[in-house]
Amino acid sequence: MADSKREAALKALFAVLSGIAGPAVKRNEPEVAKIPSGGLIVLRDGEPGEPEVMLSPTSYIYTHRAEVVVQVQDGDSGTRDTAMDALLQAIGQAVSADETLGGAVDMASPGSPELLDEPVEGAATIKAALVTVFLEYATSTPLG
Repeated sequence: MADSKREAALKALFAVLSGIAGPAVKRNEPEVAKIPSGGLIVLRDGEPGEPEVMLSPTSYIYTHRAEVVVQVQDGDSGTRDTAMDALLQAIGQAVSADETLGGAVDMASPGSPELLDEPVEGAATIKAALVTVFLEYATSTPLG
């Protein structure tokens, strides 16, 4: 059976993120206390939300909100900030380079990051960002 439009969109976004050199890239993995030296990007499926319904023929138009969690860890705040900025830029460039994610969506666009520092007892501080990537697509069924 072929993937749903929702799953195809998420797989395509994961493939784009996996093409970024340096960080480990995972999908729907739990948070970890130790971040790999190149950083960590975790794609979470997020929320498809309520679709706009078009009639004749019936189609469901989604603006799916996928969540991309980006994390870097270093004892030096300047190094953390620089590494985070580089990863955020790489995500923006990767998505902008192919806004249809190989035809899986009508349009993909990243939102602004929510940033936060997470102190870790006995280890270097983790800098994290949550980036919502909006995936716009249409399907013939509300199940995806």
